[in-house]
Amino acid sequence: MADVRAPEQKRTNAGPGRLLIAVYLLFAIAATSRAGLQIATKFDEAPVAYLLSALAAAIYIVAAVGLARAGSAGRRVALACCAVELAGVLGVGILSLADPELFPDETVWSRFGSGYGYIPLVLPVLGLLWLWHTRRPTPR
Repeated sequence: MADVRAPEQKRTNAGPGRLLIAVYLLFAIAATSRAGLQIATKFDEAPVAYLLSALAAAIYIVAAVGLARAGSAGRRVALACCAVELAGVLGVGILSLADPELFPDETVWSRFGSGYGYIPLVLPVLGLLWLWHTRRPTPR
């Protein structure tokens, strides 16, 4: 009898996916630390910027967990996080260049992540590409 099970997905937490997860965790730690310090010490100076950095940190944490889980639920979580992250970095990047007054202090996503070597711009693109690369092949 022929095996009619669906083709297996490649694991998101294997191979280059491990490096991607590590970078997400590194950015989660950096953004959480920065946002936490800014919120605790000078929140009144730029609350929107600091809350956006905290949001970015939360997204990095959840994306790393989603990528590490490797199941279909983890993939959906990682996909949503990468999409929101890309929209955030593009939106905040455009706004921070068009009207710098909106952000009296930098966020992780200001000027498309230039303060972090543009990694915040590249990271969700790499995440989305990795999720696409490891998707379940379509049956023929």
